Amino acid sequence: MIAARHVTKEVTAGHFRWWQVVCFVFCLTLGACSSVGSYHGPVQCAPYARQVSGINLRGRAASWWWEARGHYQRSHRPQPGSVLVFRSSSRIPDGHVSVVRRIRTRRQIEVDQANWVGGRIEHGVPVEDISPRGDWSSVRVWWAPAGSMGRRAYLTYGFILPMR
Repeated sequence: MIAARHVTKEVTAGHFRWWQVVCFVFCLTLGACSSVGSYHGPVQCAPYARQVSGINLRGRAASWWWEARGHYQRSHRPQPGSVLVFRSSSRIPDGHVSVVRRIRTRRQIEVDQANWVGGRIEHGVPVEDISPRGDWSSVRVWWAPAGSMGRRAYLTYGFILPMR
């Protein structure tokens, strides 16, 4: 009977350690849009935006706005090649970055981005400024799975301009 209890303790302890490892790995991979990876797979917005725009910033997408200070010019007006920085929220905990491809109107642009739709790179995605002052602080983004503009408003910091 003593031997049986000892084996049970070893199995339970081993099982517990295994679940600790699984939980740790799961937590590491949950970043929504970080440079490290996420549950959406290997395609991430930050490395993609860095590669396409030439803006050499690292870390969580939402932190790019603050990391750019003193290194890159920031603006509340889009320019082709600039990076739109989304604030973190419950839907996008690490924020998001996308690269402005084209300006359609004063309140509409097209962006290239990665991982807005899980694990995909998208080109020419419509983004609409819905902020009251027209300063691009709140936007709606095209949602390809529905084939229409998304209903949710996303808060943004603004645009980081590439060096010219």
